Amino acid sequence: MTTLPKVVVIGGGTGLPVLLRGLKRHPLDLSAIVTVADDGGSSGRLRDSLDIPPPGDIRNVLAALSEVEPLVEQMFQHRFETENELSGHALGNLIIAALASITGDFVHAIQEMSRVLNVKGKVLPSANQSVILNAEMEDGTIVTGESAIPKAGKKIKRVFLKPDNIKPLAETLRVIAEADLIVMGPGSLYTSIIPNLLVPGIGEAVCRSKAKKLYICNIMTQMGETLGYTASDHVEALSKHLDSSCIDAILVNNKQVPGEVQARYDKEQASPVHFDIERLNSMGMEVLAQDILSYNNGLVRHNTESVAKIIHSYMESK
Repeated sequence: MTTLPKVVVIGGGTGLPVLLRGLKRHPLDLSAIVTVADDGGSSGRLRDSLDIPPPGDIRNVLAALSEVEPLVEQMFQHRFETENELSGHALGNLIIAALASITGDFVHAIQEMSRVLNVKGKVLPSANQSVILNAEMEDGTIVTGESAIPKAGKKIKRVFLKPDNIKPLAETLRVIAEADLIVMGPGSLYTSIIPNLLVPGIGEAVCRSKAKKLYICNIMTQMGETLGYTASDHVEALSKHLDSSCIDAILVNNKQVPGEVQARYDKEQASPVHFDIERLNSMGMEVLAQDILSYNNGLVRHNTESVAKIIHSYMESK
């Protein structure tokens, strides 16, 4: 039997599921490493009341990689809108929480849910415990909580995790070591991507891996995180938190965002990320500049199929 290329994707938020929906259609051995720093909404409530890692980002990745009837996925993703304690909870979050209680282990719950949903690939939390994301701002203040960081309205100097005794999963370290390609992003730089790399052992394993490392740059800057950032600023932030310049390539969008779409971002002061190709090249980056734009309800998104094809072609070329 032919061995499929091993691809590890690291991230969280809304960007990771978008990418995975495209990648699962290609002949790849996929592993997704997902952040457990979320503390808002349904995930935050379950995390606080049940002392489990937040299930929301995991739920979205499981749904993206599932091979089930659309109605089953829709049910899994259904969010209750009621006037009682169910309000705001996604059914999938409740099921994962129930499985964690039944099995006594969050990772085991994910494995069982993967089997039920016929998930293509592995879904791994970056840690098997809740972590708290903190940010040190340029003015020296510390902001605690993933959801609070973008709202602070200050320039981020660095982010770090608490508690100090976080342990990575052995399986996570194994898939990183065996990977042929490691993809970081797309997603919020400081609150979705970097938190995974800060779990002790994971960032080191990524840089130590012989796999090529590809960063998928965000299309737009993000209020409270990356306003004014160029593509090279994103890479610099990653390298600083990894304590190593180990990223080999960056995928950036080279299609202009239409004026009427940009207008929707003006109130957030967000703008298209400028890919400063000379500085990227000077950092040793291979720059893949492509049209990867799509639109959803007037908002800019990465084109699932285009990005997946580019990643697959990049793999084959290496």
